[in-house]
Amino acid sequence: MEKPSKQEETGFALIHLLPNALTITAVCAGLSAIRFGVQGNYVLSVQLIIAACVLDGLDGRIARLLNSDSKIGAELDSLADFLNFGVAPPLVLYFWALQDIRSAAWLAVLFFAVCCVMRLARFNVGSKSESCDHDSAYFEGIPAPAGALLVMLPMYLSFAFANAPLLPSMAICLYMVIIGLLLISRIPTWSFKTTRISRENAKFFLIGVAVVGAALLTFAWATLIALCVGYVGMVAWAWLDRETPSNR
Repeated sequence: MEKPSKQEETGFALIHLLPNALTITAVCAGLSAIRFGVQGNYVLSVQLIIAACVLDGLDGRIARLLNSDSKIGAELDSLADFLNFGVAPPLVLYFWALQDIRSAAWLAVLFFAVCCVMRLARFNVGSKSESCDHDSAYFEGIPAPAGALLVMLPMYLSFAFANAPLLPSMAICLYMVIIGLLLISRIPTWSFKTTRISRENAKFFLIGVAVVGAALLTFAWATLIALCVGYVGMVAWAWLDRETPSNR
């Protein structure tokens, strides 16, 4: 019979449970986003999904900093990602503007959710594969959190320009399908995990983060629109950069 490890015998320090606590908090945020979407509080729903994206970006990094990575933490993270990025965003969109074409809209919701779960499954298999280049500067397809933020772009536009007419329902459904296809595509997208900032440029990066943070607090929807457009441009540039043959 296998003996328990020393850590299992002595228990966990509370600080080591912080990453899993953040993941559980993100799950609660995603579920609450669906609830408020059903109730018609769409602004709060979007804010909760964005909060889940922030928590998703923190939990893994904190786990590595604390050296508290675990198999259960990895499984929790993957399940939370599917709920927060594959289920909550399309459902909130469905409740928000797609009730007039319920059948076609539901197909788009299902399509996006299936694409997201396939994207996560591919990532999980790749991360466990010995042949995978874990230090690669690129992902294959856009990551699930980016897909969640991009698919809600019609809502950002509506919130930012209150007097503008809503996009046609079929256009929103088509847009949802396109983002789903980007999730499972082989298009290279930058992995920020491998990005390095030189010491000389670190101060400019921090200033940029402060400016973006202030813009999000002051002009949240316009800033999110700009970030989405910028991210799409960055993906297109990365794809062209990978496809262009080297001159060396």
